[in-house]
Amino acid sequence: MKISASFLGSKNIPNTLTRLNITDVDYIHVDVMDGKYVKNKTMSFQELSLIGNYTRKRLDVHFMVLHPLKLIDLYATLNVFCLIFHLDIQDDLEKCFQRCHDYGLKIGIAINPDDDISLVFKYLHQIDLVLIMAVYPGLPGQEFIKTTLTKINRLKDEIKNQNLNTLISVDGGINFENAKYLKDCDILVSGTTITNSNDYQDTITKLRNS
Repeated sequence: MKISASFLGSKNIPNTLTRLNITDVDYIHVDVMDGKYVKNKTMSFQELSLIGNYTRKRLDVHFMVLHPLKLIDLYATLNVFCLIFHLDIQDDLEKCFQRCHDYGLKIGIAINPDDDISLVFKYLHQIDLVLIMAVYPGLPGQEFIKTTLTKINRLKDEIKNQNLNTLISVDGGINFENAKYLKDCDILVSGTTITNSNDYQDTITKLRNS
């Protein structure tokens, strides 16, 4: 299992990223919010582009925006592992996929808590990862929604039925207690559990081995 650390709830992002850089965390999870798809708005790309000054970890970028297509060219310049889109964006998903392919980037689709997991099934052959949101997007520190486990099981079955290797990532409210139920997932995205801890490496190791 891999761990992706989110810094959304951090009060000192440079310090958080510097501390994460010396751990063995697999990815840094970057939430991009436009204040329209979700109420909150994150830092501009110009500010975020400085992330390379603090960490060499690869980034998985979660677009919580209505129009991600125009952002792909920008974020492709960073050390990106995967770009993740929501199904209900106002851009053409296929065009977003093609643009990612142009840059050789992996593609993810995010599923919100109220979305039926079956909505993603027809896209599985086109994408590399499904990000299942275990909280409502946009705010850090929420509690894990338990029905997420049912979604994970249904998704696992469908991936097997289609004979694919699509990765399953889970984001939101991840802690030591619920991580033990997520052992079969490929990536756990954790924010405040890591960034509010005194020892980032110890917390990452415990999450990975829960």
